[in-house]
Amino acid sequence: MLGRHTAAGRRTALTVFGALVLSGVTSAAAAGPPPAPVPASTAAQTLGADRPSTAVLRALERDLKLKPGQAADRLVNEAEAGVRAGRLRNSLGERFAGAWLRGTTAAELTVATTRASDVSAIQAQGAKAAVVKRTLVELRTVKEKLDKAATRVKTRETPVWYVDVPTNRVVVQATKRSAATAFIKTAGVQDEGVGIRVSAQRPRLLADLVGGQAYYIEGTARCSIGFSVTKGDQQGFASAGHCGDQGDSTTGSNMATQGTFQASTFPGKDMSWVGVNSDWTATADVEGEDDARTQVTGSVQALVGASICRSGSTTGWHCGTIEQHDTSVSYSQGTVDGVTETTVCAEPGDSGGPYLSGSQAQGVTSGGSGDCTDGGTTFYQPINPILSDFGLVLKTAAAQKGAPAPQDNGAADTWAAGRVYEAGATVTHAGVRYQCLQTHQAQGTWSPLATPALWQKV
Repeated sequence: MLGRHTAAGRRTALTVFGALVLSGVTSAAAAGPPPAPVPASTAAQTLGADRPSTAVLRALERDLKLKPGQAADRLVNEAEAGVRAGRLRNSLGERFAGAWLRGTTAAELTVATTRASDVSAIQAQGAKAAVVKRTLVELRTVKEKLDKAATRVKTRETPVWYVDVPTNRVVVQATKRSAATAFIKTAGVQDEGVGIRVSAQRPRLLADLVGGQAYYIEGTARCSIGFSVTKGDQQGFASAGHCGDQGDSTTGSNMATQGTFQASTFPGKDMSWVGVNSDWTATADVEGEDDARTQVTGSVQALVGASICRSGSTTGWHCGTIEQHDTSVSYSQGTVDGVTETTVCAEPGDSGGPYLSGSQAQGVTSGGSGDCTDGGTTFYQPINPILSDFGLVLKTAAAQKGAPAPQDNGAADTWAAGRVYEAGATVTHAGVRYQCLQTHQAQGTWSPLATPALWQKV
């Protein structure tokens, strides 16, 4: 798991790459009739995919080897595909087995089901259909058995396991096949079609003494800011859990007093947040290349296969694609569950920085392997669980001039800005029932009636 580094009895400095900076200091049943499709422009406008920053487009073109114009097309396609996948998830119910994107511009959406009679409904939404054996719920149940087994045995030789929706199976990555076989047997899932991937790579925490846009913990350890957040009137930022413990004090890159860790979870998850003093103001900005900034507009979770970019103090802006969600990683410090694996490269010092799909916040760097010369793999802690667990509101461009919405108000089943809604959740708004299409934190301007890209009437 991702934990605080120590050396010779002292905490090793942890650097994190670029982040949402805090201004004020320069710092560092059979399927029914298919639902009517939502126009791509509507989805793109809601998610901000129709107005990407130049920094995001440049990095996508460079790292995904896209031609001019393809990066912009890809972002719009990804936004629209998320809506179609969400509507099909709700329509298929328990038969839903996952969705993913392929193609240079993410023009190909595939949705999996366990029943052949669903194929026509899937195709009616402009998606390819895959008929598979196991539902997504069944796959997650298998992974949960592996998660429990990891609490009883050492997993150094089996550092990664995840739900792989395109292959409709759970995969265990191990340094030796015998280690994976033993882990699978211990979990009691040897008859569940679990795949084995042999790789010499072992993920590690991306921490080092190199960096910028830094903050210091207790005057010794160093990390970088993740995403700006608020909780009531308290401003602050989200970061990785291995950066500090609750109660630890922080200073800015100029060593000015900054704030205190309000909460931190590690291992198990890799999340924390720091509340800052009145000298600091939360913004919706993420640092990019050449001092360019990208503004965060929400936290809608992207699909497997979608493009994603991250910012880091060591290696700057780099992009790749999402490989799979719901991954467990066993670091030397312990196991972290529920992270997302990507093809984005990173190096020591990039730990804790922000990941975005377009302008949608996705998570903060947890760890990885490889480098940005030969390529690598990174894992991030999703942002929505951080917001939900700690009762935080993400700072977005839309909310920049207004007060943040409360995290909880009204009845539990009444839609409320500030709450994190999982795909499939149902709410009541203005006397009408809606079902969530894509996991996200609700914003004041994102009511169900106003956002068909996020909500569907039921």
